[in-house]
Amino acid sequence: MANKDYYEILGVSRDASQEDIKKAYRKLARQYHPDMNPNDPKAEARFKEINEAYEVLGDPEKRAKYDQFGQAGPEGGFDFGRGGFGGFDPFGNISDIFDMFFGGEPRATARARWGPQPGQDLEYEMEMTLEEVATGVERTIDITRMDTCNTCRGSGTAPGTEPVTCPVCRGRGQVGETRTTPFGHFTSLSTCPRCGGEGKVIETPCPTCHGRGRVEGRHRITVKVPPGVDTGTRVRIAGAGHAGTRGGPPGDLYVRINVMPHPVFTRSGNDITCEVPIHFWQACLGDEIEVPTLDGTTRLRVPEGTQSGTSFRLKGKGLASVRGFGRGDQYVKVRIVTPTRLSARERELLKELAGIQGSLVQENKGFFRKMKDAWERRAQ
Repeated sequence: MANKDYYEILGVSRDASQEDIKKAYRKLARQYHPDMNPNDPKAEARFKEINEAYEVLGDPEKRAKYDQFGQAGPEGGFDFGRGGFGGFDPFGNISDIFDMFFGGEPRATARARWGPQPGQDLEYEMEMTLEEVATGVERTIDITRMDTCNTCRGSGTAPGTEPVTCPVCRGRGQVGETRTTPFGHFTSLSTCPRCGGEGKVIETPCPTCHGRGRVEGRHRITVKVPPGVDTGTRVRIAGAGHAGTRGGPPGDLYVRINVMPHPVFTRSGNDITCEVPIHFWQACLGDEIEVPTLDGTTRLRVPEGTQSGTSFRLKGKGLASVRGFGRGDQYVKVRIVTPTRLSARERELLKELAGIQGSLVQENKGFFRKMKDAWERRAQ
C-alpha cells in the first residue's frame, strides 16, 4: 500500500501545533460525517481516512514516530493507519487463553460499540414576534432527520442475515502493531480498519439503507413555546432528534428562539418600554392620552407640567415570566413634539405667551445667578 501523507489529508503543515491539528480534524469530520452525507460512499471513505490521519497525528508519540519513519515505519515493519502485522496477531495467544478457560475473548470495547448507540440531537431556529412572546405560541415546523430503517429495523443487514465477527480483529475492534527497536519490542493498539472498531461487519447490507441502519426522513412537528421566552431560549422536544443505531434511543430536538426587533417596544428582561409623542400644550396643561400595549391600547393620564423624557409606569403590562412568576411592567416615555408649521393665530398666541413667559423668566434670576457664580469660579 502506498504511503499516505497524513498532514496533507488534514490540510495542515508539518509544523502545525496539536491544537491546529485538532481543529482541522473536527472541521473535516463534521464536513464528511456519514450522517451529513447519507448514501455517499466517497464521503464515508474520506471520513475514515480523516480519522486514520488524526489517530496518528493527534497522538504526540505516534506523530513523532510518523515524522521519523513515515507510514511504513522502520524497514517497512508496521503501518500506523491500518495497524497491520503482515498476518501476525500479537494478541492471538491471549485470545486463545481466554477461549480455552473462559469461552470467549476480552471484547467489551467492541461489544459496547456494536451495542445500542443514542441518536444525535437536532437544533432548529424559530423566529418570534414580541406579541407571540407575550402570549406564547403553538407552531408547526418541518425538519429533516435520520429515521430507523423500516426494512432492517436499524440493524443495517439485509432481512434474514446478521452481522458477523470481523475477520481482521476477531471481534475485538482493535488491532496491534509491533515494532522492534534496539530497546526491545513495542506494541500499540489502533482501531481496526475493517470494522472501524465495531468488532463486527455487515456482509450483506440492507438494500434500503445500504448498511447504515437509518434513512433520511421529513417530519412535521408541533412546537409549543411558553410565554416570556427570549432570544437564545431553547425549547426541548424529547425524542424528536436523529434515531439511534442498533436499537439506541433517539436524540432530542432543540428549538432555539430568536425574538425579532419590535417597531414600537424595546425589551429589558420582562419589562418593555415605548416612546409616545405629545404636544407641548398637553405637557403644559396635562391630558389623557392613548398609548399602545401588547394587549391593545390603554389610556394614560399625563399631568400638567410634564417634562420631555418623563417615564410613566404601567404595572403588569410587560411580559410574563418564562418561569411562570408574575409579569413585568411597561414604561411609557413621553417626548414633546415641537410644531413646524403654525397658523397666524397660533403664532400670535405663542408670541403673547412668550412675552408672559419671558417676564417670568426675568423675575426668576436665581438660576442665572448660580450660572454666573459658576463661571466666575471657573475663571479664577
